[in-house]
Amino acid sequence: MKKILNDPEHYVAEMLEGLCAAHPEYYKQVGPQGRVIVLPNAPIKGKVGIVTGGGSGHLPIFTGYVGKGLLDAAAIGDVFCSPTADQIAEAMRQANSGAGVLRLYGNYGGDVMNFDMAGEMVEMEGIESTTVLVADDVASAPLEEMDKRRGTGGLVYAFKIAGAKADGHADLEEVTRVAQKAADACRSIGMALTPCTVPQAGKPGFEIGEDEMEMGMGIHGEPGVWRGKLKKADMIAAEMLELILADKPLKKGDRVSVLVNSLGATPSEELYISYRFIKSQLDKMGIEIVMPLIDRYATSMEMTGMTLTICLLDDELEHLLKAPCDCAFWKVGCYE
Repeated sequence: MKKILNDPEHYVAEMLEGLCAAHPEYYKQVGPQGRVIVLPNAPIKGKVGIVTGGGSGHLPIFTGYVGKGLLDAAAIGDVFCSPTADQIAEAMRQANSGAGVLRLYGNYGGDVMNFDMAGEMVEMEGIESTTVLVADDVASAPLEEMDKRRGTGGLVYAFKIAGAKADGHADLEEVTRVAQKAADACRSIGMALTPCTVPQAGKPGFEIGEDEMEMGMGIHGEPGVWRGKLKKADMIAAEMLELILADKPLKKGDRVSVLVNSLGATPSEELYISYRFIKSQLDKMGIEIVMPLIDRYATSMEMTGMTLTICLLDDELEHLLKAPCDCAFWKVGCYE
């Protein structure tokens, strides 16, 4: 293991301390073991709070998207591990202004269990809450078993769209509705070329040949749909696009946003090579791309690979996607 760290046991604590020290205008560290990151001015009076959480190792998800027009708080666990129910409950308390709290997170077993427990804890304290699970990874389960799918890049769109709705002081029912609408509009798939190393494990999570790739791999190294020889960029992008469109067909005149996301080590240059091909194919289909996102939005430590997410827009979702937001990792528009 070659990493810039001190003690693997202190990896997350020191990362969060550094994050908050670098960006105090966006992030404040509170709660059990300092594992809750909140907006410095949270809770915001009269606004629905939006809370997420998950394992470390995925920056900017999860903590990075705490910000104006985005999330109010995030509970963060060890690398690739769920935060505890107590940490999630504290995040919900910190985000609650009396208008209720939306729990918005990815569909992973440990997260579901702990978020459910946290919801029960704070509801006994009089905090109203709702849940939206993002389950957009087409490789992780067939269409008829969508409830078993993992949450990946679609989280980025759900955070942005729900955050914009809450920023406009919509009520909890409306914020929940639009978050679910955004989650349902997204489909994603990933691919990987190399593994990553969890600091506390000290060795790569899996092995893959120097000349191999894996299609459909999850952001924690979950198995994909096939492993074989590395293909050229256009062939990889074509297959990823084909798998998404088979699951959620698009038609001429549709408007979509496209996220081409680095899993950590893949450089921007290679993301743009892939985006160039994806855009050419959607152009041929008569599909318009709105506000494409090409960068590191949801990583997997130092894994080499990428994810592709397509979010089908209507007027409401497009308006909310384009609304202002501001955090250390993502800015859209500007506030007056």
